[in-house]
Amino acid sequence: MKNIIILSFVAATLFFTSCTDFLTEEPVMSQSTELTLATYQGLNDATFGAYAPLVSANWYGASFVLDAEMRSGNGFRDVDLNSGRYTISYNLNYTSTSTPALWGTAYYVISAVNNVLANLDDKAGVDGVTEQDVNNLKAECQFLRALAHFDLVRTYGKQYTVDKTALGVPYLYVTDPAGKPARDNVETVYNNIVKDLTEAENLIAPDYSREGVADARAVVSKSAVQALLSRVYLYMGEWQKAANYATTVINDEEFTMWTADEYAAAFKEDIREGGEVIFEVYGLKSNAYDGYWDAITWETNPDGYADCAASKDLMSLYDEGDVRGEMFINNPDKAPTTYWTTKYAGKDKGTPDVSNTIVLRLSEMYLNRAEALSHGATISGATAMGDINTIREHRGATPYDNPSQVNVMFERRLELAWEGHYWYDLARTGGSITRTHFSGSSINQNVPADSKYWALPINKRELDVNENLVQNPGYDN
Repeated sequence: MKNIIILSFVAATLFFTSCTDFLTEEPVMSQSTELTLATYQGLNDATFGAYAPLVSANWYGASFVLDAEMRSGNGFRDVDLNSGRYTISYNLNYTSTSTPALWGTAYYVISAVNNVLANLDDKAGVDGVTEQDVNNLKAECQFLRALAHFDLVRTYGKQYTVDKTALGVPYLYVTDPAGKPARDNVETVYNNIVKDLTEAENLIAPDYSREGVADARAVVSKSAVQALLSRVYLYMGEWQKAANYATTVINDEEFTMWTADEYAAAFKEDIREGGEVIFEVYGLKSNAYDGYWDAITWETNPDGYADCAASKDLMSLYDEGDVRGEMFINNPDKAPTTYWTTKYAGKDKGTPDVSNTIVLRLSEMYLNRAEALSHGATISGATAMGDINTIREHRGATPYDNPSQVNVMFERRLELAWEGHYWYDLARTGGSITRTHFSGSSINQNVPADSKYWALPINKRELDVNENLVQNPGYDN
């Protein structure tokens, strides 16, 4: 693995401490490497800075979400209104030299939090720092490390429920500039993700909220840890555990379901107080990682690059009166029959605008629990029908009489469309894709369940510098 990914602590620290104002009301002064290595405050700032790359155009700031939507059947490319971006994901023309750039960005974050964790143990009891202060930082770092590995393994590896013995990604606990780690298998990666998250859940204070941030939902909380655990267990087919953690979050009075009247405006909010959002990535232009013209707002804007439009395959699925079916906009003069999602319509911060990208929210917890219940999990007082209809009633859609597992997965597509879920839901359930509203190459218009594209290729540059990495089957090296 190349050194730009497996960074030395000094290099990572210097960069991240220069970006720690991305969520604060006032900028934080950059600091010396010695201070960062030696003090709790320095490590606290470095932890805070490790959130910044999440908004990169390689990750939640654009392509991690948009790539998944474009290849899943939710996306469409208007041949008369696009800039040429996202053709690879739409046509599934992935090769070892044309593949998502998530690998480098995610391992950059992993490197940063590993270095913080390696230097925290002797900080309690110094300058008023308590053991709980240290534990809160550890929990933040473990959450970020788990999230990064989770997004990596479900992109570059087969899904746990399909083949947990297949190659996943290297799970890194230690930053080694000269390291050349091999790929762990999928089961090992997931076990380590669960280990990090369960330890974080035990370490973090129930009421912990990082000080000095503009958006408390854009940093780790105990609820965020529990919500991610629900999703991870769902991906593992651990139905009871997925349901248990979803229930814990659902029962947290801090979160409430958006009504149909609130739904559209909720996605444009700048600062989250109440509502559904459990964890999100905060959009701010002064964050050095912000994608600017390549950000998700401009890619889904009919007046912007407009590469990522919504397919009629998706839009036709919504009931009349369902507010989710109204979450699309067109440009009558430029493309009267093409529509784009408004989940990233911006926060009225100028041109190009910025949006917050929601990673975990309450509706997903109801969907997680409904799916788990449909597979045999039990929660007192809860049913799959009740959970699915809770969502539909809040969206203005007709409730189900007796939803099946198919209905549960259908509802996931409707509710979480354009949030980066549907491709991975199909991958973990052995699904396939048939695209009818499609303007690309017919070669990969449809994606069968046994397609190689469910595990995307590792970049050739990584293979060239690390002979211990093995490429996924079906791709050149």
